[in-house]
Amino acid sequence: MNAVSEAKDAVSVNSSYIKHYLSSLAHCLDVLDLDAIETAIRWIGEAGSGGNVVFTCGNGGSSSIASHFVADLVHGASQRGRIPFRAICLSDNTPTLTAIANDEDYEHVFVRPLMNLAVREDILFAISGSGNSANVLRAVEYAKDAGCRTIGLTTGKGGWLREIVDLPLEVNSAHFGRLEDTFLAVCHVLAFSFGDQTS
Repeated sequence: MNAVSEAKDAVSVNSSYIKHYLSSLAHCLDVLDLDAIETAIRWIGEAGSGGNVVFTCGNGGSSSIASHFVADLVHGASQRGRIPFRAICLSDNTPTLTAIANDEDYEHVFVRPLMNLAVREDILFAISGSGNSANVLRAVEYAKDAGCRTIGLTTGKGGWLREIVDLPLEVNSAHFGRLEDTFLAVCHVLAFSFGDQTS
């Protein structure tokens, strides 16, 4: 096989993979529970109107989505809408996170800030692709005991997060790429729903 034939085969394989990935992603979006998303929008709006804080947390890609969501609430949603959202990503403060991980345990990195900051009727918006991140689960347990509402953005294929939160937002995939693509889309729907109803 010459180089031209090999290149054509590679393009064919890549095109097939791209179509499969995108069609699978479209399915993830198509089967989202819209009622659950509407409830999340209502809870987040109530927290914002009541002056409560929306805390977010996650690890790895979920951490970046948690941070992105806070940016969309604090800047985008607050700028476009009428609610000045108060939102904090618990994984954004690297010195605090690493100090707790070093001095205590990585499982405590989200719980410790919640102990200092969370009050009744705040929201913890927890993100985990596996649904089994110990630090996320500990944070949810503490938040519920503190009287916070808990929302879990996670896979619908297993894990404990969807079992312990007040409101699970489940994505029907175990593929981390499509999970995170859909997680970000859900966060954009949540944030952009405030003041962006006609776009």
